[in-house]
Amino acid sequence: MSLLALLAIAGGIFIVAYFTYGKFLDKKLDVDPNRPTPAVTMADGVDYVSSKKPVLLGHHFATIAGGGPIVGPITAVVFGWIPAVLWIIIGSIFIGGVHDYTSLQASIRHKAQSIGTIIKEYIGIRGQTLFLAFSIATLALIVGVFTILVRDTFVSVPEAATASILFIGAAIIFGFLVNQFRMNFVLASILGVIAMAASIWIGLIYPLHLSGTAWVIILLVYAYLASVMPVWVLLQPRDYLNSFLLYGMIAGGALGIIFANPTIQMPGFTGFYNETLGYLFPILFITIACGAISGFHSLVSSGTTAKQLDNEKNGRFITFGGMLLEGFLAIIAVGAVAYLSQAEFTARMADLGGPIGTFSAGIGYFMSHFGVPTATGTTFVALTASAFLMTTLDSATRLGKYAVQELAEDKLPILANNHLATLVIVVGAGALAISGTWSAVWPLFGSANQMLGALALLAISVWLIKKGVKAWFAIIPMIFMFFVTIAALIVLIQTNFTAKNYFLTVAAFVLLVLCIVLAIEAWRSLTATSEKDSSIKV
Repeated sequence: MSLLALLAIAGGIFIVAYFTYGKFLDKKLDVDPNRPTPAVTMADGVDYVSSKKPVLLGHHFATIAGGGPIVGPITAVVFGWIPAVLWIIIGSIFIGGVHDYTSLQASIRHKAQSIGTIIKEYIGIRGQTLFLAFSIATLALIVGVFTILVRDTFVSVPEAATASILFIGAAIIFGFLVNQFRMNFVLASILGVIAMAASIWIGLIYPLHLSGTAWVIILLVYAYLASVMPVWVLLQPRDYLNSFLLYGMIAGGALGIIFANPTIQMPGFTGFYNETLGYLFPILFITIACGAISGFHSLVSSGTTAKQLDNEKNGRFITFGGMLLEGFLAIIAVGAVAYLSQAEFTARMADLGGPIGTFSAGIGYFMSHFGVPTATGTTFVALTASAFLMTTLDSATRLGKYAVQELAEDKLPILANNHLATLVIVVGAGALAISGTWSAVWPLFGSANQMLGALALLAISVWLIKKGVKAWFAIIPMIFMFFVTIAALIVLIQTNFTAKNYFLTVAAFVLLVLCIVLAIEAWRSLTATSEKDSSIKV
């Protein structure tokens, strides 16, 4: 099969889904463009900041994409490219897209509060406590595993390190030009893109060589500072500018596939068991998290995006559309290795240090077919991937801070402090990053991430049912994800115990207990009352 045909089919399906299933979700959620959003009614210039549609898409997409839709799909193609592609397409539309969009709208209707606050209102305080504890653990895992991935990328591609540091300076300047000096937005964007191109050029000339430990410390300090700064200073402008890199990488990869028109060489299906990963079910569904469904997205939708959405009508474009775009990126990631034979893929993963290097080499090869030197294309893709790994890193730290503050508000007020709440996440992630490797942590991260998605869908389902909405579009994905992730956590407990990795064994067990208890709490709440609310039309 032609890789170009695969890309065209997947892209066509995503476009049709946006205009059909997306509109269906609009109707079910009673989206009203005339209803003011919290970014307008609660503007504070720090967290609640009304943002232009392209800026917010850039921030949201850059935050949710990160390296997940690259690492997961490339790791999972050991089962064959067909299972990976099917899960990405079906998951993005009917599970991930629903999860992201409903999380945003639920938050908007509750003054842009988190999913944890929604659980408190509809399930109870104990349910909120359990969910926040699960969220904090998951976010610490996310920050830890992405710190490891960025560290490894910077060590192996030091040009990316220089460019990423320069990106940060360019983003801060862009934020001040737009928000404080009121520079014309288009002009500021052009200057920002030029500054990014200059950063890449300087990075190629002056690569920054540091040890892995040094990079862990620098990255955690960066994550801490990004978390405590106002969003307009760094988080928002960095994500917006970085989105141009990702759009460029997607366009370059797609255009390269058109020119190269490679044939898929990798087997479509290799079997239900792989010696490295285990059984296809449930491992495939937790390995490909970002790109199909990711619980982290619900924290982004309700944690930062809901505080910046200027109009409800833009929600589908930013969250549902953003999820489909991430799915398309995940398909490209599969394509970046599917033109290889199984033996070539295995050798390249070993030689290039894992999925990021393998993906970069594949896209660089495709781009060489329309005139970009392979080395330049490969370096550009590595730079882009590292930039988005850092985007997830800083956003997850900020969201972790919110979760710690929310949990500590009534129980341990001292931890509600902006700086101490951030340190809880940074210290936990740092311990994980210094002691672990991404391949060891990724399965646990994937399980926790997918379970977080199931819990968010559970909270949204309870909310919708109590509003009188027929919520099967959220309930069915929620049940499926609960089944998948509980099975995965049981497998991980057994696997890590056998391997005498007792830290990961205990972590998986704790996560399993938390999610089961929370599910019981939700069921009790749902069956205890049939109260309905008219805030959403049936």
